[in-house]
Amino acid sequence: MHLVIGMALLAASVTGGVIVKPVANMYSRPSEEGDVVSQAICGHNVTILEEQAGWAHVRTADDYTGWTPVACLRQFADGERPYATAGRVAQVASLFANLYREPDVTKHQPLLTAPFEAKLEVISEQGPAGRWLEVRLPDNRPAFVQSGDVVLDARPMSIRDTIEFSKRFLGLPYFWGGTSTFGFDCSGFTQMLCRRRGILIPRDANVQATWEGAEAVGRERLEPGDLLFFGESKVTHTGMYIGNGQFINATTHERPVVQISDLADPYWAKRFLAARRIK
Repeated sequence: MHLVIGMALLAASVTGGVIVKPVANMYSRPSEEGDVVSQAICGHNVTILEEQAGWAHVRTADDYTGWTPVACLRQFADGERPYATAGRVAQVASLFANLYREPDVTKHQPLLTAPFEAKLEVISEQGPAGRWLEVRLPDNRPAFVQSGDVVLDARPMSIRDTIEFSKRFLGLPYFWGGTSTFGFDCSGFTQMLCRRRGILIPRDANVQATWEGAEAVGRERLEPGDLLFFGESKVTHTGMYIGNGQFINATTHERPVVQISDLADPYWAKRFLAARRIK
């Protein structure tokens, strides 16, 4: 009986919210002194598990949890539907998109700069050929974004298209815990590429390596799109194979950026542990 009551109270305390900042860091504990374990992106909904002294313990759509400042999100009112789940929804398709207070890039500085995959609720189209979209930001402010920076009907990509698409991110910075174009870590980058294929894989590299949605494949049988895993004795790094002995990854090796690496490079050859192909 006590267990049932406790579970009911826990369920009642769980609420929903939406990220209002371009990117919200998720920490291992309610302090900026904690390590960044992941990130949540503007316009994406989260489950709020608990609050503590200006911090919220949240869970993202990939079932990852961490602490983020309350100022980074807006909690939904009772009965309010989650953000960007009805009507026309735009998703940022450029690496970054500036959002303005009016449909003009010259009058004022942007209200914010949203990263790739940020979601926005569309209100109307304005200007010649619908050059501008009026949107409602997650914090309920109106804003304008150029239609060339977003897509309204994002569709899953083929493996071939995903490989070509991945090269747009070359040179973006490495950031531990990063899941956005402001900075990716290795598993955040491969997880994003798999999302482009319409596939949601786990967040961390070591969990990706044992995920039941993929099967082991020998190095001699590698195909573009396969996930590669590296480490000294356990998996600590991942990338996506793009063919011809190369893979794309977010790494700190030599340069801390998204880059194309070679499996024949002695650094990677001695650290290669496994390859997995999504079923």
